[in-house]
Amino acid sequence: MTRLWSPWRMQYLTDERPHGCVFCLTLAQNRDAENLIAWRGERAFIMLNRYPYNAGHLMVIPYEHVATTECLPPETLTEMMLLVNRSLAALRRAMSPEAFNIGANLGHAAGAGIADHVHIHVVPRWEGDTNFMPVLADVRVVPELLADTYRKVRAALEAE
Repeated sequence: MTRLWSPWRMQYLTDERPHGCVFCLTLAQNRDAENLIAWRGERAFIMLNRYPYNAGHLMVIPYEHVATTECLPPETLTEMMLLVNRSLAALRRAMSPEAFNIGANLGHAAGAGIADHVHIHVVPRWEGDTNFMPVLADVRVVPELLADTYRKVRAALEAE
């Protein structure tokens, strides 16, 4: 039997789940590097996904705690899309992906893990980045530590 080691997941498995919104709690801590917040704007921020679909998986999240984009003011929606574009440019500079997936899951039925605080996923993609592992073994292989990805993305965002 082949084993894949992912010791960083043990914290996720054993930590007590926070009460309240993880995004709101993370923002209040003001420990951006530790919490993987790569950029703060006026109305929204960019954060690495702690459980990424792929290396460089970012999320654009409004400061306002709402479940759907319909509840956000136009200024916040505009800034979120500008931060999506900033994310694309930073990921291109830092990681040279060949393509991207961009989207939001609105509600649990749509696949949202955090359904009460809307966010937009920005996922860099490369040819051949999907293989048999997610299909047959329900395992996703991410080739880089989150701390390394954070440093690359943060530097690229600051260079923008």
